Amino acid sequence: MNTAFDYDLFVIGAGSGGVRAARTSAGYGAKVAIAEQQYLGGTCVNVGCVPKKLFVYASHVQHDIDDAKGFGWETSEARFDWPTLVRNKDTEISRLNGIYKNLLDNAGVALFEGKAVITGPNQITINDQVISAERILIATGGKPFVPEFPGSEHVITSNEAFFLEQLPKKIIIIGGGYIAVEFAGIFSGLGVEVHQFYRGDLFLRGFDQDLREKLAIEMPKQGVQLHFNTDIASIEKSHHGYQVTTAQGDTLDAGLVMYATGRKPLVDQLGLATTGVTLSSKGYIEADAHFQTQEPSIFALGDVTGGTELTPVATAEAMSFASRYFANKDKPMDYSNIASAVFSQPSLASVGLTEQQANEAHPDDLQIFRSEFKHMKHTLSGRDEKTFMKLIVQKSTDRVIGAHMMGADAGEIIQGIAIAIKAGATKADFDSTIGIHPTAAEEFVTMRG
Repeated sequence: MNTAFDYDLFVIGAGSGGVRAARTSAGYGAKVAIAEQQYLGGTCVNVGCVPKKLFVYASHVQHDIDDAKGFGWETSEARFDWPTLVRNKDTEISRLNGIYKNLLDNAGVALFEGKAVITGPNQITINDQVISAERILIATGGKPFVPEFPGSEHVITSNEAFFLEQLPKKIIIIGGGYIAVEFAGIFSGLGVEVHQFYRGDLFLRGFDQDLREKLAIEMPKQGVQLHFNTDIASIEKSHHGYQVTTAQGDTLDAGLVMYATGRKPLVDQLGLATTGVTLSSKGYIEADAHFQTQEPSIFALGDVTGGTELTPVATAEAMSFASRYFANKDKPMDYSNIASAVFSQPSLASVGLTEQQANEAHPDDLQIFRSEFKHMKHTLSGRDEKTFMKLIVQKSTDRVIGAHMMGADAGEIIQGIAIAIKAGATKADFDSTIGIHPTAAEEFVTMRG
């Protein structure tokens, strides 16, 4: 403890990264405080991965009811009540908020509720109270970004989607990232007519091309109407709700318009001008591999730095930060082979290199294995849905350097594959592994050229 300061560490932002950094640093003996102006748990717990996954589960129920008929179940007409889902979701989020508070309390971390403003390299002001800290960690995350255009004030973002009073009969979703794709599946599964607009040729830029193309075939089967190469020019109120006019001159009415066109870092009004902290051209805080900014006493991690914007990455960065600065153990981050999933319908998951990335890294040294099939469940359910799997292998080493899947439980399956790839497994290792039969996952150990 440096007695020249009130705290050894002051964390701004009680999301996944901030809370983990605070708790772990305190566990190493540091005197720690954390500030949060909105809600404990950050985006993921409150308006991100957790409620979104709950909504994905909800939207799958109608699929299960439809599929049941092929297995001999006589099902009566089901009725969905949106307010019940929202209410139950809110109850669960409140429970998680309480858990986060208990975790901080039990770790001995002081919690300040309010907006923290940096007023110097070692000083924070919150609720008119001036606090000093040897180190300041910024973990404020990001928020949805909506560009300005005629009628942009009429749209909602994913933040508001979790708290709608009622479902619209028809929604237009603008965007081509995973948030847009996931909400398209959610709303469609809950009975809403969904139109997804994207300015590019194909959504999910950065994912493997095969996955992107296969999902574009599958989503319309679930009722999502895809409109690629479509820009929005304006939005006006109409008797249907809103009328969207595209740059191509077409119009479409909907009860709700949702924008999911990216996120921007939460750095406004942080007081960074009182420090040497610098921002990138896109507004992210610039920090080195050890999370240190241009101001030696100020650090940053998680989404606010513009790296890999995933909750487990933020928490891993937090562990690395705490170990380095409060336990004298250097545990640098390894950003290779980070697995990720898109909870689309059907879902996607990937780990390692895409085929395009692999071609650039290892030209003329690849073997690609693909498999596409109807899931066993759908031989009786009658649902027209394909499962797709892909392995990318470096020929010269036989190492599996990429694995990609579209289909039921893709995230659950790829998580296990990620361990193998992280450990350097070869295609021969996959081939010599006995499959679990009958499962879809066994296809990953039976693929042949």
